[in-house]
Amino acid sequence: MQDLRTDRVVIIGAGLAAIYAALKLAPHPVLMISPDPLGHGASSAWAQGGVAAAMDPADTPEAHARDTLRAGAGTVLQEVADSVTRAARAHILDLTDLGTTFDRTRDGGYVMSREAAHSAARVVRVKGDQAGAEIMRALIAALRQTRSVQVLEGVQVARLLVEAGRVTGACLTSAAPEGSAPVTLRAPAVLLAAGGAAGLYAQTTNPARIRGQALGMAARAGARIADAEFVQFHPTAIATGTDPAPLATEALRGEGATLIDRHGQRFMSAVHPDAELAPRDVVARAVYLQTQAGNAPALDTRAAIGAHLPTLFPAVARACAEAGIDPLSTPIPVAAAAHYHMGGVAADLDGKSSLPGLWVCGEAASTGLHGANRLASNGLLEALVFARACARDIARQVRQTVAARVDIPFAPGGDAPDARAVAELRQIMTDHVGVVRDGDGLRRALRGIAQIEAAHPPCDAFANMTAAATMIAAAALMRQESRGAHYRTDFPQAAPGPGKRSDLTLEQALALRNTL
Repeated sequence: MQDLRTDRVVIIGAGLAAIYAALKLAPHPVLMISPDPLGHGASSAWAQGGVAAAMDPADTPEAHARDTLRAGAGTVLQEVADSVTRAARAHILDLTDLGTTFDRTRDGGYVMSREAAHSAARVVRVKGDQAGAEIMRALIAALRQTRSVQVLEGVQVARLLVEAGRVTGACLTSAAPEGSAPVTLRAPAVLLAAGGAAGLYAQTTNPARIRGQALGMAARAGARIADAEFVQFHPTAIATGTDPAPLATEALRGEGATLIDRHGQRFMSAVHPDAELAPRDVVARAVYLQTQAGNAPALDTRAAIGAHLPTLFPAVARACAEAGIDPLSTPIPVAAAAHYHMGGVAADLDGKSSLPGLWVCGEAASTGLHGANRLASNGLLEALVFARACARDIARQVRQTVAARVDIPFAPGGDAPDARAVAELRQIMTDHVGVVRDGDGLRRALRGIAQIEAAHPPCDAFANMTAAATMIAAAALMRQESRGAHYRTDFPQAAPGPGKRSDLTLEQALALRNTL
């Protein structure tokens, strides 16, 4: 195995958090590891809603923080909510300066959307549903002009290198389907910003590569994982039967679109006082139960948005057209799909993990902002705030140098996950660790994951997926209550008293799994 060394800070990932951190680290030399060409394969580019920020003079960061705490169902850290919401405005202005073309009013203000569980319209958007793609476009353009950053495209990380309890680098392979022999790369600091875990589910809105690998490799290295059981299911994935499922942004409901059953009757009004704008976990469970009952839930945009939909929400219109759906005349069929992981690698306000040498930001991190149920459009905001925090902390600890470019000539060899085993794993997660859970199903999930692992030849990429799945299922089994996105039919009520965050290592999760 080749063993290389670099003076560059290694950033694993190529989404919003990774790119923003690389920009904020300049002029420190950075090496970004990206399996796909920049702008492709990252969840950030698919984000439709926008970035939550109190930009309206009538709104305040304090109100934004209160909404974040309320949506998080008792497990949001107050200090984190206060810090992130106070920083939000500065990041919107920074993105604007970097060239992001947010929707603006005639007098130069920002057009704001209202999304679920927000007490005000405070989601800054681009062309209705193009925020993620436009922010990524602007950041990638800035990155291309940043001489301190080298991007290795077509490369993926198989595992983290750990020596004496410290992360010292990463083991890399080619991201091509045929793989390659591994190469070790040692570095002064590693920033993990490689996405979430919702792609571990068979029904998901996440890009194909986002299947818990970041969480899994950190867990295998010994990092502490927080809130792994809290997986957010988006209530309005467009039910086209495709993998991944396209998304009908929550902003549609903010504009007045309604959820109806196969008889054309609204069903959210009887479920929650806020109806379609109830917290995401409430709406997702309602949609899921309608599906299970054979009621074919659908999103009706005809009266509220009508002929304006293609102009206001072009991504939704395009997804509908590709599926042969005409939303101007027909309701859009929807389903609850795994969308965002509130849990992840435990990180402090500086983005440091429990392992020295490893920082984490973006969806791979669990900072305490989202709690049990992420407030809509807080995901991109958290990625921005903690990417900058990580960059600042790394810059304080790593000496600035002039670093040579890294060249990795991969040799043939290596291994790849078996597609059938991956499909089986994803189905287990959907069947037993999904929108509605119970103890028997969670135990079946953990036993099934162990059986798949035992039957699969050794492979880092697959081991990362099964480690992440084990963390989620074990944490869900240990939380004997229902809270936010975690709902158990055998424990349908929240435990009394203040909510508690979960904290788990892979060693502990495997010990639990081995008792079943």
